[in-house]
Amino acid sequence: MKTFCGRANPTTGSMEWFEEGEDYDYHQEIARSRYADMLHDKDRNVKYYQGIRAAVSRVKERGEKAIVLDIGTGTGLLSMMAASAGADFCYAIEVFKPMANAAVKIVEKNGFSDKIKVINKHSTEVTVGPDGDMQCRANILVTELFDTELIGEGALPTYEHAHKYLVQEGCEAVPHRATVYVQLVESRRMWSWKKLFPVHVEAEDGEKILVPPSEMENCPGVPSVCDIQLNQMPSSDFSTLSDVVTMFSVDFSKPVQSASTYYRVQLEPVKSGKAQIVLSWWDIDMDPLGMINCTMAPYWVKPTSALQWRDHWMQCVYFLPREEPVLQGEKLYLTACRDEYSVWYSLQKAREGENKADEEEHKADVGVESPVCRCRAHLLWNRPRFGELNDQNRTRRYIRALRKVLKTDSVCLCISDGSLLPVLAHYLGAKQVQCMQPSRIDLYHPHELWQAFLKANHLEDKIKIIEARPELLKPSHLEDKKISVLVGEPFFTTSLLPWHNLYFWYARTAVSPHLASNVTVLPQSASLHVMIVEFQDLWRIRSPCGTCEGFDVQTMDDMIKDSLNFRESKEAEPHPLWEYPCKSLSDPQEVVTFDFTKTVPQHCLSTEGSLKLLRKGKSHGAVLWMEYHLTADISVSTGLMQVSNEKGNCEWNPHCKQAVYFFSSVIESEILSDPTAVTYAINFDTKTGEIAMDFKL
Repeated sequence: MKTFCGRANPTTGSMEWFEEGEDYDYHQEIARSRYADMLHDKDRNVKYYQGIRAAVSRVKERGEKAIVLDIGTGTGLLSMMAASAGADFCYAIEVFKPMANAAVKIVEKNGFSDKIKVINKHSTEVTVGPDGDMQCRANILVTELFDTELIGEGALPTYEHAHKYLVQEGCEAVPHRATVYVQLVESRRMWSWKKLFPVHVEAEDGEKILVPPSEMENCPGVPSVCDIQLNQMPSSDFSTLSDVVTMFSVDFSKPVQSASTYYRVQLEPVKSGKAQIVLSWWDIDMDPLGMINCTMAPYWVKPTSALQWRDHWMQCVYFLPREEPVLQGEKLYLTACRDEYSVWYSLQKAREGENKADEEEHKADVGVESPVCRCRAHLLWNRPRFGELNDQNRTRRYIRALRKVLKTDSVCLCISDGSLLPVLAHYLGAKQVQCMQPSRIDLYHPHELWQAFLKANHLEDKIKIIEARPELLKPSHLEDKKISVLVGEPFFTTSLLPWHNLYFWYARTAVSPHLASNVTVLPQSASLHVMIVEFQDLWRIRSPCGTCEGFDVQTMDDMIKDSLNFRESKEAEPHPLWEYPCKSLSDPQEVVTFDFTKTVPQHCLSTEGSLKLLRKGKSHGAVLWMEYHLTADISVSTGLMQVSNEKGNCEWNPHCKQAVYFFSSVIESEILSDPTAVTYAINFDTKTGEIAMDFKL
């Protein structure tokens, strides 16, 4: 069977679909999976083991055989824990075939083949009875079906079905219950991921203010959760308006309902402010008494306990539909609505002198419909992009650069998706401004959003939207004038890796016939930078585990390694490094330059060199990012902002993902009198727009 895979094509700025062999999808799934991260999660594994031992003991004390159902077994780890804790038999369900095959091997290698049966099916297709997949219903239900939002991977419908058809009434469950916690906060930084703030521009004829259209102002956004490593959010970036409260909990040992519902709690703000954000996380009790607890609580909630780093479970940021001013001590209701897979929140103020009957009526007002983006901006821009457009320092750099290059007779063309540059160029005095948004996102009609933008700022007749691809640009689009200033951020919605925005160079090449001979291109060039780093924790997601709680899981390590090596050359992968602390072991180095004043050359751009390791540490990998040189002295970095101290701690651009190339083996640099070097070979293929790289230690 063939698989169709979408990939960004940096030469066309489009998502393109390629036919891949049947193995491709499976290798991608394994290579980019979080299995290694879960196996390295010591806290999770220890707590599961304790909970499973206790559940098996409780069943045995009742004089019953311990029959375990493990849904979503993965490596078979939890079933092996149950078998070694004395369970009589385990049914381990795994729907993903390569994973089920690996589980069979791992179970066999650890000597549990007689106690564990791996079933390669979705749990809803499992049969029970003498001729079924399971001989009888289980009396212990073990699962790990949770994501950061708790229910996003379908835990509720899976539990609902299991209780109806696969487990006995009154069964033991590990985990026994999950509890979701919330805290109301004000945060300009997080709110900037949902709203577009007004932009102030000092023009020749006074200050101009660029405002978002009203439909964007009042839009509830998209319902998908924003999951982040909240432990990397400094306390100076948010202000807590309420105590932490329990929103809801689910008892997994009893029948579970997956139908849409809502939960409501009363809150009293501990200080006055603007309620914008609901922060949320959960914990799981592995036993009925809650003695064995595994929590995702962030650093300020449990400041004394050591935090377990994990990437498979993080914390949630939910955006309220609109900002609500709240007063210390006033009575509020926070409502969580959920369907089978997602949660969303709304805040209501209690009415003056409200009694119980009013409260019931208040409950009836709750709509359980999931929020839908009406303004289209939230479909076109992801949350980091909102943050980027709201970054005043960044905008000021573009304004400074535009001031240097624009003249009163400038004919300006902007090529970037959903960019504010055309408006800035108009306010700063360009005679004629056109814009192109070439990424083919036909579904969202970016032009309609842009039209609303121009209308809200009375600029419909000042800026022209060209609804054509760069290669189809005609003189008539430009009123037969030549372009004297070509600008781009550059930003394109289809870009995944930092260098995919080099599509600007291809677009610049396509519009060459329409450029004036003395054209100014902004940015004038770009450069690719690289640096060797030691990660505090991110290395775990690609690190072999060997043994986990005494069980041999080497088969899984080999499987991940094979999948990572499935392509001839290893690839870099995108990660938002502000969430993943690291320290630099080498200086940052500029390795390739791309000259936008010229067209894309026919030949490849290749370079080789070495990076000296200047600090002690473990070289986990290389980080790569782009810098755009707007003018000779004004640049914008999509990666490293600064190395903040002697230890080499890095600060990264929080609006962009950087490219991380994990080394297959780690070297420790100890003695620095004779610095070790990492050699690199980097090749930019101008035909495909892709970068191939190789590093040797």
